[in-house]
Amino acid sequence: MLADVLSPTAATIRLTLHVLAATIWVGGQFTLAGLLPVLRTHEGLAKQAARAFNRLAWPAFAVLVLTGMWNLVAVDVTQQPTVYQVTVFVKIAVAIVAGAASAVHIAARSKLALALGGAIGGLASIAAVFLGILLHTGR
Repeated sequence: MLADVLSPTAATIRLTLHVLAATIWVGGQFTLAGLLPVLRTHEGLAKQAARAFNRLAWPAFAVLVLTGMWNLVAVDVTQQPTVYQVTVFVKIAVAIVAGAASAVHIAARSKLALALGGAIGGLASIAAVFLGILLHTGR
């Protein structure tokens, strides 16, 4: 019976790390956004929570970048159809936008920059997840 269990491979480890990092990065953004109304009722608590989240989120983003590069090498994008290659390019661009917008959100000095950085970062993060699933299921 135990012999019938599937064995993990480098691919399952790579995808698990990538998905785990995405859940921290994307899911954490939405969790924190949902908690903000409560956190704002206490002076300085929202900023403390955001800093604590960033200590988890940015390392997760780094894992996403590293495992994303690992995915590109493992899949050999050059041997994929053009539509796959274009989708990979769009996903990389969207991931860059997500990281850059989130950095703008953190460094914001105005409410407009704070709002736009957060909104664009969140939407781009969702788009990156969608494109990642599309790439994985489209092969």
